[in-house]
Amino acid sequence: MRQPNKRNNDAPRRRSRPDNIQKFKVAQAGPLLEVAGTILKDHTPTKVKSMLRHHQLAVNGTPSSQYDRPVQAGDELWVNFDGSFHIFSHPKIKIVYEDDDIMVIDKGYGMLSTAAGKVRDDTVFSVLRNFVKEADEKAHIYVVHRLDRDTSGLMILARTAKARDKMVRNWNAMVPQRKYEAIVEGRMEEDKGHVINYLRNSGNYEVISSDDPDDGGEKATTHYITLERGERNSHVLLWLHVGHKNQLRVHMKDLGHPISGDRKYGGHANAIHRLALHATHITLVHPVTGKEMTFESPMPKEFEKLMQ
Repeated sequence: MRQPNKRNNDAPRRRSRPDNIQKFKVAQAGPLLEVAGTILKDHTPTKVKSMLRHHQLAVNGTPSSQYDRPVQAGDELWVNFDGSFHIFSHPKIKIVYEDDDIMVIDKGYGMLSTAAGKVRDDTVFSVLRNFVKEADEKAHIYVVHRLDRDTSGLMILARTAKARDKMVRNWNAMVPQRKYEAIVEGRMEEDKGHVINYLRNSGNYEVISSDDPDDGGEKATTHYITLERGERNSHVLLWLHVGHKNQLRVHMKDLGHPISGDRKYGGHANAIHRLALHATHITLVHPVTGKEMTFESPMPKEFEKLMQ
C-alpha cells in the first residue's frame, strides 16, 4: 500500500509509523462528498468536508479533493485518518487508477515508457518508481507494456512482481482489448477493415512489414473503423491484440494512409507538431481480483484541428 508523505522544504520526510489508512467498499454510486459522508457516519459533515479539502480521501488509491467527483458502486474509498495522501503531480503523467497491485496512467506525448539509449531519467518508469519509493523505499513499479514516445494515452503498470508476471504470461487473456484513435492522412476508402502481415525490426530502429511468413517477422493484425472523413485527413479507430513495436504506424502506412505527423513512416509534419495517435481505451482483467475493468481517455482536443 502506498503511504503518504508530508514535505518540509520540498524534501520528503519518512514517517516513523505507517498512517492509519482504511479502505471501504462503495455500495452506492454518487459524488465523492456524499459517498464519504455515508461511509463516515461517525464524522460530522464539517469534518468530512475538511478531510476532503485536505486530501485525506482517495478513490481506488487516487487522492481527490473534488467534492462532486463521480464514484461508482464497487469502487474503494481510501481514508487516511492521520493526514494527507501524498499527491502525485507531473505534466505528462496522470494516474487514472491505482491499487496495491496495478496502476493505470494516462501518458502524455513525447515521453518514453522506459529507458532507451542515453535517456534514463524522466521516463514513465523512472518518474513513477521515484514516486512510490518516496512513500516506501521497498516499493516497486513494473512496466508491463509500452507506448511509443510519440503516442499518448492509457498505459498499465504493475505494483508487484506477481501481478507483472501474471499479466505478461497471459497478456491476451488479461488485456482483451486496447483501442486507439488516430488522424490519418487522406480520405479512407473503406468504412472498416483490417491489415494482416508480418513485422520485423530493422537495423535502423524502424519496423518493416512483409507478406512473406518466411521473412523472419511476427504475424500482426490491426483492425480499423473509419469514424470521420475530412477533405485532407480521416479520423479512425484502431485496435490490435498482442501488438508489435510501431505496429499501428506501420500498418496505416501500408494502407496508404500514414498517421498525421508520422514522418518516420511516410507521414508529413502537421499543425499540432506531434504524432496524432492516442490510446483511448483499455479493458483488463485484474491480475489478483479477476475483476474486468475498463478505462477510457478521450482523444486530445488538438487532434480536431487536423479534421477542420
